[in-house]
Amino acid sequence: MKIGIADTMFATIDMFRIAEKAIVDSKEDVTIERYTVPGFKDLPVAAKKLIEEYSCDIVVALGMAGAADIDRICATEASTGLIQAELLTNKHILKVFIHMDEAKDDKELISITHNRVYKHTQNALALLKGKEMLSKDAGKGIRQGFEDEGSIE
Repeated sequence: MKIGIADTMFATIDMFRIAEKAIVDSKEDVTIERYTVPGFKDLPVAAKKLIEEYSCDIVVALGMAGAADIDRICATEASTGLIQAELLTNKHILKVFIHMDEAKDDKELISITHNRVYKHTQNALALLKGKEMLSKDAGKGIRQGFEDEGSIE
């Protein structure tokens, strides 16, 4: 199995290293293919190329948005492009976006980033094993980046 990791130069935290650690920690027999681009809006083509040209079975797209309104717009555009790439390739592309303004300080931003990237990479590894692998956690209010919400049932 092959997992693609698309990351950006704009991120202020090395998100790839966190994803790589999650894969190594899993001890799964997975090959990693990395594709680094300048920023958010370049992620869709990187993810599509990882699938079509580098034969990745799934992609984790890592991006960090600044705090300005234009950064949120770019993140939305990137997300829309990644969804289109998913539909064109019929492969999952997990969108792992961090917004610099969702934390009160750098320490919290680092914590959110590590949590979200690590957990989403684990989700990607689970999806590689089959569509039922995440079913046991459905409806449990599980989050990536923050504490779980928990089930209300």
